[in-house]
Amino acid sequence: MTANDFFQVGLYLAVLLVLVKPMGHYMAQVFAETPNRVNRFGARAENLLYRLSGIRADEDMSWKRYAIAMLVFNVAGLAVVYILQRTQQWLPLNPQHFGAITPDSAMNTAVSFATNTNWQGYAGESTMSYFTQAIGLAVQNFLSAATGIAVLIAVIRGFSRRGVAAVGNFWVDMTRATLYVLIPFSLVIALLLVSQGVVQNVSAYVDVATLQHGQQTLPMGPAASQIAIKMLGTNGGGFFNANSAHPFENPTPFSNFVEMLAIFLVPASLCYTFGSMVGDRRQGWALLATMLLIFVPLTLGLVAAEQAGNPALHGLAIDAQASATQAGGNMEGKETRFGIAASGLFAAITTAASCGAVNAAHDSLTPLGGLVPMWLMQLGEVIFGGVGSGLYGMLAFAVVAVFIAGLMVGRTPEYLGKKIEAHEMKMASLAVLIPCALVVICTAIAVMTPAGTAAVANPGAHGFSEILYAVSSAANNNGSAFGGLSANTPFWNVLLAICMFLARFPLAIAMLAMAGSLAAKRHVPETAGTLPTHTPLFVTLLACVVIVVGALTFLPALALGPIAEQLMSATGH
Repeated sequence: MTANDFFQVGLYLAVLLVLVKPMGHYMAQVFAETPNRVNRFGARAENLLYRLSGIRADEDMSWKRYAIAMLVFNVAGLAVVYILQRTQQWLPLNPQHFGAITPDSAMNTAVSFATNTNWQGYAGESTMSYFTQAIGLAVQNFLSAATGIAVLIAVIRGFSRRGVAAVGNFWVDMTRATLYVLIPFSLVIALLLVSQGVVQNVSAYVDVATLQHGQQTLPMGPAASQIAIKMLGTNGGGFFNANSAHPFENPTPFSNFVEMLAIFLVPASLCYTFGSMVGDRRQGWALLATMLLIFVPLTLGLVAAEQAGNPALHGLAIDAQASATQAGGNMEGKETRFGIAASGLFAAITTAASCGAVNAAHDSLTPLGGLVPMWLMQLGEVIFGGVGSGLYGMLAFAVVAVFIAGLMVGRTPEYLGKKIEAHEMKMASLAVLIPCALVVICTAIAVMTPAGTAAVANPGAHGFSEILYAVSSAANNNGSAFGGLSANTPFWNVLLAICMFLARFPLAIAMLAMAGSLAAKRHVPETAGTLPTHTPLFVTLLACVVIVVGALTFLPALALGPIAEQLMSATGH
């Protein structure tokens, strides 16, 4: 790695950590159960929304009612996005006169955006009308992100409340997450992006003459507004097919830095929010430290692998060393305006945070470089992860960690003053193991099905990697992809939609069930035998548990590789 690589990674982490406390404190005030300056400021608009929607803001829901409200609301949103895609040829704001999306692609996209995955099997600028992009996809970016935050807040209440059979009000939490967090910060980010040249209009596409006397069509559209929330909400669905590698989505190094910062801003700050809401900020810092303990070495490894370049080229007369005139290393699939460090850092951030946006082709990463984003996803998207979902996933791992520690000393485990018993362990185990099972099972189905292998453009080991990456992305609600897999087919659209749905809502329901059980329990005073969960020892234990569970996904999936190569070779793929 060069000094520039270390500087860019260090600068990013420094700015992020400076923002964690103020942003985390602000969100703790937003979701506080007692009135304060923050939630008083928007009280009129908030109460108006409740009256118009017929919501009783003072109603406290049991975990079951909370889960039903969450599920019904998101399934309804899924249906709306599906209908918009199927009828967009008759709707306004369609200057390019795009037709209806096919049923399987529309279903896949609707599930994708409802689950905060934002996997895209289509090219946005040649498929979706402005109306579908803005009213369907961009709106769902807000709602799916707000859902993740709402579920997390309910889980936090499970730890902080004592002897109460309720975890809050889903509609209130959704409204506050959207009104106080996502909308205002998305507006700021959108304005910053527009200042850098990101397009924001509803004009028809523009035909221009090229320097070679040819014609090129420049896509237009309301991109900045969607890019802002795709990053802040860790959605990742690009307005254009090239995503954040497209100059109309991400034109400058500054816009690239803003987008990377937006991805981690809410997930990292929610750690501080968690500590504030449970009454012990050290707990939040411990979770953040665990995430950084895993993220930083993997990121440095990815950037180092890309800076080292392709070993197969080292014996040739090619200058691959970084210098004042070139980036050096592996620049295949990367934008020259970003270079190695910003591309590698972006790849690590987007796969750690369940965002899926890309500013480089992950398929063009070196083998070791490509291993990092694939493994980050298979850790369960808890290393920052999606907004809300990443932290409640990490809390599931924390419950597993204290249970393991309890077994080691022969004592009933406790976490934040609550005894962890059979019910909590069952729910935490479901949350931890469902993504692992989905990756292994769905990868096996794909490599053993002709319709699955037919979509692979690259034979052999890399073709298997493309399949494994796609399933890992869907089964962990990430949304990024290796190129080379033609996934916009009925088989892949249905398989990945099932993965995305099962990776989102059963996990959220399991965590809400655990929250309901914890909220009803009394607080247990600390004793000499209580495991401190804010110390470096616990941070190390928790990181080890996350890594070991990630191996439960990675190693069985890799075992499918030789079988997949034989099957694909036999079928000509």
